[in-house]
Amino acid sequence: MSNKTKGTIAIIIASLGFAWMSIFVRLAGDVPVAQKVWFRNIISMFVTGSIVFKRHGIYFGQKKHRKVLLLRSALGTVGMLLFFYSLGYLPTSDANMLNKLSTFFLLIFSLVFLKENLSKLQLGMIVLAFFGTILIIKPEFDFSLSPYLTSVLAAMFAGGAYTTLRVLGGKEDVTTTVFFFSTFSVVFLSPFVICDYIIPTMTQLLYLLLIGVFATIGQIGTTYAYKLAPASEISIFNYFNVVFATLIAIPLFHESPDILSLFGYLMIFLAAYTLYRFQSQKNHQKRSG
Repeated sequence: MSNKTKGTIAIIIASLGFAWMSIFVRLAGDVPVAQKVWFRNIISMFVTGSIVFKRHGIYFGQKKHRKVLLLRSALGTVGMLLFFYSLGYLPTSDANMLNKLSTFFLLIFSLVFLKENLSKLQLGMIVLAFFGTILIIKPEFDFSLSPYLTSVLAAMFAGGAYTTLRVLGGKEDVTTTVFFFSTFSVVFLSPFVICDYIIPTMTQLLYLLLIGVFATIGQIGTTYAYKLAPASEISIFNYFNVVFATLIAIPLFHESPDILSLFGYLMIFLAAYTLYRFQSQKNHQKRSG
């Protein structure tokens, strides 16, 4: 089995992990959002911390990179809070698909902050994804619009977090980066969790723990996937997350996307697939050259 095949399998497993995470966020019910995110990260913190310990790695990265790691962690934490909030109000498939807009925000932020050039094709795909977003949101400019905007904001913050990872490049171990992020989130959210803590039922506690377990599966699966194969070759398989989340949500919550949302999903996926092919060809030309 080639590394690309192994990487593809790993990222599909990761997508399934993140899909189940979304489902358990919904099932946890009226537990405060900060408490859900805290549980999601406390398990990730212990798992990645034990990996760093086993490898004799650096827990909080090199001193010269800590400002960037802090920025990445802050953006990621806000993005996760917004995403978990939107999951409480939107169909699971809508929330997960809108979260994939982070790829397009990454392109925009790379242009603005990293001065990377965007081709006409890339700009066109950003516009296509925007129209796909409109079809999913179907704006009526009332209160019902709020969770959709929250979901788009979540993708924007996630895109910002990925932009900082572009700045870091491969200068820090991925496990160290994830541990730093998880620890930051746990410490930052702890005061809010303490002030607004709801004692969960045994069922809710199980769901909260499963949020952390499946998020960690997703995180580790993604980490290993990108170690085995370049992101440009396998990142498109991240969209299995939306497929899995939709298929699980239909019997559990009796929800399914309407026809306009499906067209919106298709437009965003086509935009992402076109970017994926564009980057793959670009990388192939570099290797050939």
